[in-house]
Amino acid sequence: MKKRIRKEKSKIKKTNEKRLAVKMLVSLVYLIVITILFVCSYQIFQKEQEIYPWSEVKNTNEYSYIEISKMSERFAYFSESKKQIHFVIEQEDTGLWHTYLIAIKEEDYEKYKKIIDYTYERTKEVPDSIKVYGYPVIMDDTLKKLAIKNIANFVPAENEVVITEENFDSYLTNSYLDTTIERKDPFNIILFATLILLFIMIGLFIFTLFDRNKVVDRIDDKLDEISRKKKHIFHRKKEH
Repeated sequence: MKKRIRKEKSKIKKTNEKRLAVKMLVSLVYLIVITILFVCSYQIFQKEQEIYPWSEVKNTNEYSYIEISKMSERFAYFSESKKQIHFVIEQEDTGLWHTYLIAIKEEDYEKYKKIIDYTYERTKEVPDSIKVYGYPVIMDDTLKKLAIKNIANFVPAENEVVITEENFDSYLTNSYLDTTIERKDPFNIILFATLILLFIMIGLFIFTLFDRNKVVDRIDDKLDEISRKKKHIFHRKKEH
């Protein structure tokens, strides 16, 4: 009787040890997958939140900025949306400068007046540069023609490059920065799917820890079944 009890205890101990080992293995796999999904989610989120310098913009969905050191008076106006188009100059630390186009709200003109006045030498006081944010908008042919017609009134004569329809995109790009568009919070299907998978894996991880060995037993039974099949095949080969 005692021998039988010891045998049963030994069997239970081995079963518990096996359960613990399988549970630890499954939990480790879940933790690895959860970590990978978390890192991926964070990287996707960071990319969505990134603000790009205008010179690095690749598509119209990228929130971007230009740091303005000089700015023209408006040369085009959209009456329906009450926004106006200006030339601006962004100057690098090296001294190089680039000419771009931006759209601002008509009511925001006063924010830029000091820079505009300095640009046209109406004042000698050097204003602080202004960093403006928005989204790229592709220019239509009408706006391009207006820009070509008015660029000579803004760019200093000694630095002037003759802008034509052929070289327009090379010097002024094919788009303008629209500061009137508020920052979007775009729905990212990849981020959404990754987060769903992350929550599923966290749920499975918690379920594995607190399911009273149901998942572990099922995995254990599956492993035993595979083991028995292998032994059965091995015995049959020996008989032959």
